[in-house]
Amino acid sequence: MSTQTEQEKVRGWLTGRLPGDWFDGETELSIDRDEILIVGRIPAPEQNKDVSAAERSAAEEGRIKQFREDTRERRIEIARELEHAARRKVAWGVRCGDTRTVFTSLSAPVMTRLRQPERQVLDTLVDAGVARSRSDALGWCVKLVAQHSESWLSDLRTAMTKVEDVRRAGPDKS
Repeated sequence: MSTQTEQEKVRGWLTGRLPGDWFDGETELSIDRDEILIVGRIPAPEQNKDVSAAERSAAEEGRIKQFREDTRERRIEIARELEHAARRKVAWGVRCGDTRTVFTSLSAPVMTRLRQPERQVLDTLVDAGVARSRSDALGWCVKLVAQHSESWLSDLRTAMTKVEDVRRAGPDKS
């Protein structure tokens, strides 16, 4: 889990390093032990208000694709610099209108030992066609838990930040 100080350092670095014309407003920043995900908002294409949802979505996807192509070399350069400084992989994403796309994101293996009842849950998801493999099923379960317990997870992250603040203020720190 990243600390608030790490978030602030990375956000500050990005503020100084990202071209000013890339994103509207502040970037979304998500950091874990393995990866930094940067998601910026770009302007949606101008369209009539009466266009269909499908047409609006296609226009947003097209704008995102154009941004991705136009910024590829600079994003790679910035990512390499940040990866070296932060010792984490960097992934990029864009939000345009109601469409959010992450270009490349790290897929990290996670080792776990499961007893038969937990494996049966995963196997049921695979057998039902919800997931292709136990690995996919486990990912699906994690997403479902995160979706249904976001407020609890948010409270837990806040508490962890407070614990880190107390540790930093401890007697061994000068």
